[in-house]
Order: sequence, then C-alpha cells, then structure tokens
Amino acid sequence: MKPEIVSLQAKKFIGKSRRMTLVEDSTKELWQSFMPHRKAISHRVDEKLYNMKVFEPGFDVKQLTPSTPFEKWAAVEVKSFEDKPVAMDTYTMKGGLYAKFLHHGPASTFHETLEYIHTEWMLASEYKLDNREHFERFDEHYNPSDPNAVEEVWIPIKRGTDL
Repeated sequence: MKPEIVSLQAKKFIGKSRRMTLVEDSTKELWQSFMPHRKAISHRVDEKLYNMKVFEPGFDVKQLTPSTPFEKWAAVEVKSFEDKPVAMDTYTMKGGLYAKFLHHGPASTFHETLEYIHTEWMLASEYKLDNREHFERFDEHYNPSDPNAVEEVWIPIKRGTDL
C-alpha cells in the first residue's frame, strides 16, 4: 500500500462535531445526526463527505491512546460559510502535507489500514506524523459495511528533517 503525497491548501467545512475517544466512540450517532441535513448546506465544493479528527492544540501525536479525546467532524467542504444552516458548525482546516492512502473493505477492518500506516509505512518512510487534522473522504454512496467499499485516508505528515 503506497500513498500519494499531497500538499493541501486550507479548506472550509460545514458540518457537525462531537467530542469523543476511540474507547467512547459515537461516530455512528454523529453521522446519523448529520446525513439528513447535508443537502441544506450551500456552496459545496463537491459531493464528498469528510470524517475528520481534530486533536487538542499542542497534542503530541506520539502520545495517542484509545482514551485520547478528540473532536470528530461529519462535514462537507464548502467555498463559503455564507448561508450556513443553523444546526451546523464551521471549521477551517489548516492544510499542509498529507499521505493519502486508500482503505478497501468494510469499516470494521479500518484499524488494519491504520496499523499498517503507523507501524510499517510511517517507520520506513522519510515522514513523521504531524499534529494537524486527520480525515477520511468518501462519496455519498459509501456504505461502511460493504466489503467492496473504498475510502481515502489522509494522514498529516512532515518530513523527518522538519522536526
């Protein structure tokens, strides 16, 4: 599994967020609250959906554990925050260098992809994990239980010399 290395500009998102941990995961509930209202969002860039994790400022990504709190977003990218639905929030992603992987299979096997990224690819690469937003991107037809599902996995990185 070889990633594409991509430099992203800052992005604007409108969506819903919840604070959670991997142990106390409420991702399903977050997406159930977001999906019925996504069509009310104006100025969308495309039809892609974003599942984003935002860690506390200054958080050392080397200290990540299953009980580390983060803010999870169910969102879409927009050109403008104008006409934001009342029940939604806004977020501006910083942008920067990312390793883009593809996860093939159901969401239940997603941990295998992450394990490969962090325990094999990252250690053998010239990159280090950066403290910025992590996200997955997929289309509106994505079904997390589909064995043929494909989602993009975007990992924030920096060159090992940029430490």
